[in-house]
Amino acid sequence: MARYLAGGALRVCRLQKSSLSSSSFYLARSIFNPLSSPPPPPPTTTTTFYQIPIPNPNYSNTFTPTSEIFKFGCYFRSFAHISTSSVEEKNNDDDDDGDRSKAAAAGAVVSTSWIDLYLPKHVQPYARLARLDKPIGTWLLAWPCMWSISLAAIPGHLPDFKMMLLFGCGSLLLRGAGCTVNDLIDRDIDTKVERTKLRPVASGLLSPFQGLCFLGFQLLLGLGILLQLNDYSCILGASSLLLVFSYPLMKRFTFWPQAYLGLTFNWGALLGWAAVKGSLDPAIVLPLYISGVFWTLVYDTIYAHQDKEDDLKVGVKSTALRFGDSTKEWINGFGIASISSLALCGYNAGIGWPYYAFLTAASGQLAWQIWTVDLSSRADCNRKFVSNKWFGAIIFSGILFGRISS
Repeated sequence: MARYLAGGALRVCRLQKSSLSSSSFYLARSIFNPLSSPPPPPPTTTTTFYQIPIPNPNYSNTFTPTSEIFKFGCYFRSFAHISTSSVEEKNNDDDDDGDRSKAAAAGAVVSTSWIDLYLPKHVQPYARLARLDKPIGTWLLAWPCMWSISLAAIPGHLPDFKMMLLFGCGSLLLRGAGCTVNDLIDRDIDTKVERTKLRPVASGLLSPFQGLCFLGFQLLLGLGILLQLNDYSCILGASSLLLVFSYPLMKRFTFWPQAYLGLTFNWGALLGWAAVKGSLDPAIVLPLYISGVFWTLVYDTIYAHQDKEDDLKVGVKSTALRFGDSTKEWINGFGIASISSLALCGYNAGIGWPYYAFLTAASGQLAWQIWTVDLSSRADCNRKFVSNKWFGAIIFSGILFGRISS
């Protein structure tokens, strides 16, 4: 019995030493740098993890130290190998983050949004057709309206909240109608462009007839909002439909569809003033409208750089293709023209000094977009494009506080 226990103890010590040293070395080589990290120094003292058990006659499954330590060594090696794989996979994931971001920005994978969570399945394609899951377009359409309504307010007073609510709803509907028109006209092009091939009409989720019916529904709701304005505004608002319906065709004929989009998206700069005043003041609204057109040329040229490779294949035109490597010089000029027009508008409107403080902040935000955008990165172009909602918010805040203080 004594000889058996002594032999077992000797085998345990040898197996512990070999298992622990090899496992520790393997773990160090696996988790830390396998090329530069030196192996850990051998332990100076032997640590005993297990005591030789005293046999228990009441317990039939006797403990075997050798087999248990063998299992420990195998499990330890397996854990080290799994840890190494996780680290390597994480590094690969980090390397692929840029590609995945580009794919997400390009629309190759439809991400889950509130539409998938809360709307019935038969309604979801229509919500996507109206881009309800991407509100940036509504913001960009609504801000010029809000600027104009705030400028038209009586000095020292807040703007008409009811009017702003009407124009906010109108922006949502008109933007959805514009997207529907665009997808119906461009359905043959969208199937060839990575970012747009999964849109409802292009992918076949909705038929063109269903898209037309949905367009009629949106225009009917928009008409209900328009009829709540004065007659002058009704005529002025209805005239914008010509721009809305013809914009999707511009990319087929000219390298300046972004300028045409600027004329369309900033129509609210004229309409908002007319809805409050019943007429137009060219000295105020024209600089405001022109500033919006130049602003659109900045953000939509950045946006167009996402699709420039696909646009070349399909044969459509854009300012991104027109400007090429000179894009930053062009949009820098557009940014200066936009800020200058906004300053002229504020001066003609006799607005208070807070407006110019906010205008300076907006200039910095626009300069940050232009100087830091990576035009070769779809993800970064999309980030800079989306950030324009904050430019619009800064200008609106400046007009609001400037009008209250004037």
